[in-house]
Amino acid sequence: MIALYPSRRAILLMAAGAPLALGLALVAPGMWAAAGGWIALVAALMLADALIAPSPRRVEMEIVAPRVVGVGRTAAARLAARFPGAAPRRIELAAGGDERLAVSPERTRGRNAAVELVLTPQRRGTGRIESAWARWTGPLGLVWLQKRQDGPEVAVTPDIAGVKDQALRLFTRDAALGAKPLLETGEGSDFHALKDFTTGMDLGDIDWKSSARRLKLVGREHRTERNHHIVLALDTGRLMSAPAGGLPRIDRAIHAALLLAFVSLKLGDRVGLFAFDARPRLASGMTAGAAAFPLLQRLAAGLDYSAEETNFTLGLTALSGRLDRRAMVVVFTDFADPTSAELMVENVARLTHTHLVLFVAFRDDDLEALVEREPSEADDVTRAVIAGELLRQREAVVTRLKRLGVEIVDAPADGLPMALLNTYLDAKRRGRL
Repeated sequence: MIALYPSRRAILLMAAGAPLALGLALVAPGMWAAAGGWIALVAALMLADALIAPSPRRVEMEIVAPRVVGVGRTAAARLAARFPGAAPRRIELAAGGDERLAVSPERTRGRNAAVELVLTPQRRGTGRIESAWARWTGPLGLVWLQKRQDGPEVAVTPDIAGVKDQALRLFTRDAALGAKPLLETGEGSDFHALKDFTTGMDLGDIDWKSSARRLKLVGREHRTERNHHIVLALDTGRLMSAPAGGLPRIDRAIHAALLLAFVSLKLGDRVGLFAFDARPRLASGMTAGAAAFPLLQRLAAGLDYSAEETNFTLGLTALSGRLDRRAMVVVFTDFADPTSAELMVENVARLTHTHLVLFVAFRDDDLEALVEREPSEADDVTRAVIAGELLRQREAVVTRLKRLGVEIVDAPADGLPMALLNTYLDAKRRGRL
């Protein structure tokens, strides 16, 4: 789209000269021609300025943006305008995104014909740089010429780059602080090999028959068990679209689930993905091997935001019916009222009869801030009391789940993936799977 309109300088010339010429014309009727001549002169200068300025048809706009951006991360893009010949003295560049993609800065002014943009994903899906504008003035500065061009589509996906970065750090020799080392030997209960008994080994690991044959103490070395079933159950209902640490809870859950899936597949376990809100939305089969991770990535990226209430009875019953052997079920969900919490606890309790259940609790920082904030007026006290009651109800639900034998993963939003991974590794070392 191309546009042409007067600049502020042209409007000021009209505003300054036209009233003076009209005033003279009123005093001396013969001066009407002078008034018309002033307006015609300014109009002629504007026309000449537009003709001398670079034509919008000859100006090329270039928008360089990545094809894929992970939610929770930023990406760089570039907007440039190429002018035939010398660039104009005054150039403005602007770009805007849709509801899934925020673009900054929105507008730049100066003599630079290019600007570096920062893309900030807001939610998963297909985002777009909806519009990019470039406008410039002629040599006289009397008119603005403008060109608009639609931008490219950008796929907003789960933060796969962040998942792989964290996972690769875990598998390096120097693991990140706060993460448990991924040792395959020396832990677990699967027999791996025999080795000479050394000081510090558990006496229960001595293989007495082999020691008798070799006439020296020999110990058994174990490794972490493999081929366990890990089911990632994602609640995609209305409450999971609420923000936690600046991102929707469902995006936080997907990030933590994919990190756990990547590590589990690398350690030899089998991973499946299940999603539900008012009814089951996704149920993948069990996958094995690191090559299966892209499949789980695509399935997770396709989970949309939902405005429906979660039906725990239907969702968890459908999940239980699909499991034909003991598995570790990781439930990512949230609750807001005692009724939904009661239904959730009841259905989670049925899962604990056969399976190991990990419950991922999203810590509500906003409620905790309301409780800890120093009140300055009566409404602050009311908010603090209500927030405190909601936190007590939440703690009561978590306590009930612990009594049922459910492993609780409770951590701030940013530390949730690593807390979940450490809980999974602890369960493998203790042989709870």
